[in-house]
Amino acid sequence: MGLPDLFLAVVLLSLLSHGPYLATAWYDDDFFKSCPLRRCSKQGPEIRLPFRISTELPSCGAPGMQLSCSGEDTILNHPVLGSCKVTAIYYRYRIMNVIPLMESSSHCPLQRFISTNLSTDVYKPQSMQGASLLGCSSDFVPKAQFGIAGPASCFSTSNSMSKFLYLLPPDTYISVIPLDCEIVSKGIPIPYTYNDNGLEYSNSIFREKADRVMNNGETAFVWYSSNITSVCQQCELKGRQCGFNSQSGQAFCKKSGSHVIIIAATSSASTFLFLVLIVATALYHSLKSKYNKEIHLKVELFLKTYGSSKPTRYTFSEVKKIAKRFKDKLGQGGFGSVYQGQLPNGMPVAVKMLENSTGEGEEFINEVATIGRIHHANIVRLLGFCSEGTRRALIYELMPNESLEKYIFSHDSTISQQLLVPNKMIDIALGVARGMEYLHQGCNQRILHFDIKPHNILLDCSFNPKISDFGLAKLCARDQSIVTLTAARGTMGYIAPEIYSRNFGGISYKSDVYSFGMLVLEMVSGRRNSDPCIESQNNVYLPEWIYERVSSGQDIVFVREISDEDKDKVRQLAIVALWCIQWNPKNRPSMTKVVNMLTGRLQNLQIPPKPYISSENHLTAMIQ
Repeated sequence: MGLPDLFLAVVLLSLLSHGPYLATAWYDDDFFKSCPLRRCSKQGPEIRLPFRISTELPSCGAPGMQLSCSGEDTILNHPVLGSCKVTAIYYRYRIMNVIPLMESSSHCPLQRFISTNLSTDVYKPQSMQGASLLGCSSDFVPKAQFGIAGPASCFSTSNSMSKFLYLLPPDTYISVIPLDCEIVSKGIPIPYTYNDNGLEYSNSIFREKADRVMNNGETAFVWYSSNITSVCQQCELKGRQCGFNSQSGQAFCKKSGSHVIIIAATSSASTFLFLVLIVATALYHSLKSKYNKEIHLKVELFLKTYGSSKPTRYTFSEVKKIAKRFKDKLGQGGFGSVYQGQLPNGMPVAVKMLENSTGEGEEFINEVATIGRIHHANIVRLLGFCSEGTRRALIYELMPNESLEKYIFSHDSTISQQLLVPNKMIDIALGVARGMEYLHQGCNQRILHFDIKPHNILLDCSFNPKISDFGLAKLCARDQSIVTLTAARGTMGYIAPEIYSRNFGGISYKSDVYSFGMLVLEMVSGRRNSDPCIESQNNVYLPEWIYERVSSGQDIVFVREISDEDKDKVRQLAIVALWCIQWNPKNRPSMTKVVNMLTGRLQNLQIPPKPYISSENHLTAMIQ
């Protein structure tokens, strides 16, 4: 905890001890930090108050307005229609367009809308500008300019003469309707599109939207839930975000650029405490500003020493142009968000904003110092950076196929099988090994990564692997065998045992070798590596499971049949990985040796000794 944060914590604790005098005090920003804007996919609808994701706190949304993610789909569990895919949410108009999933196989999705009351406590069919259902005894071809959609002949009406059904726009003249037709139902909801100016409407648009109703059952609802939704709608009309305070039970509009402090005083002493809080807040911001300036000077001193060589330094305004004003978000990392952008020369790039940066700028300095001056086919390339006050950004070459993690643990077996065939697994493992060999042996200073895992292995357009994310990296002399860390680094499940406890040996480049071994075990098994001390008694530690199969000559289970040659390649990968995760660092091979083992013959590989302490003894060893 930094000095400003420590000071603020002490002041707030002293103020909160005066409970009888100060009932409540909060910032509206707390809601937006706890309940950020979310999407189930880049193209999916934005999810914010009055809606919430099912994994969030109940106070993040209004009652009965819970959504969930299924893959890239946004799902509403409607009390009548069941699971529905949400296609659009228009917060300004309180309208949601959905497609009932249970009706996807039905040949007549319209039938349920006619025969069922779809109104609930929260959702009601959006009948404004709705359609009329027309039943006719014979087919006719409506003229395009009238916007009439149909026919559908999938269900019968109370009038046995009505064999063909059409959807009419709300402004249809009676003169265009044939004499053998009659109106069967009115107010059929149509999933229109809305913009800031309101409903987008024309006869051609109506026909397109009406066809979606008849073909896949898409419909529209308007929502209402107590006073929260009405307040939120007013916020949306003002162009502001809506928040909710669980203590007062009231929704509010976020004020841009300022904090709103609400104090509920119970005595005259609260005035004094309020003034103390204002002074403490001002002092906090003063100390924080000074603290940020110190970090900025530290970073600038490093950059001055670093020199003016590549990568290029950009101003923040240039970064905004490169990232296209941060409109296309690729993902969220440990230190901030990543956006897709483009350099002035047209080269696509990934821009990582270090908005969640902690410490004293170490992750920024680590990235620039480690990969800023190196260029290797299996290491992601740093093309530029920005350090302007507290704003720091890193610009990398874009990896269009994202991370290896996406393919190892994909729920879509087709995707994982296409990439993780034995030949490609060997290529990926070899590429990562060569990149790590370069970091350990090929640079002027040895670079220890300390966070090798599938999420940090990115794949280019040809699915060639590149090591990324050097925020935890450490530089040391090439002849330095042991390094010192003030705190453990890495991700649980990939951290070498000597980083937990010095009883296993000194920390060195062999710690990266251990992480690489765990990565390869996950690749060949398709299973996540979990630490045995937190697994249930019914599960087997992944290295233990693979070792038993390899040592007994069994095949490592695959979801499909493979040839004997491919089985040998998988076995070769598993044996190399088991050598890499030996608990004694001295027994692990160097990355140069790993490369030779992967390019050599299976017959030349010996099965290593057990690379782990048994599951029941693992926790005891780690805490000694």
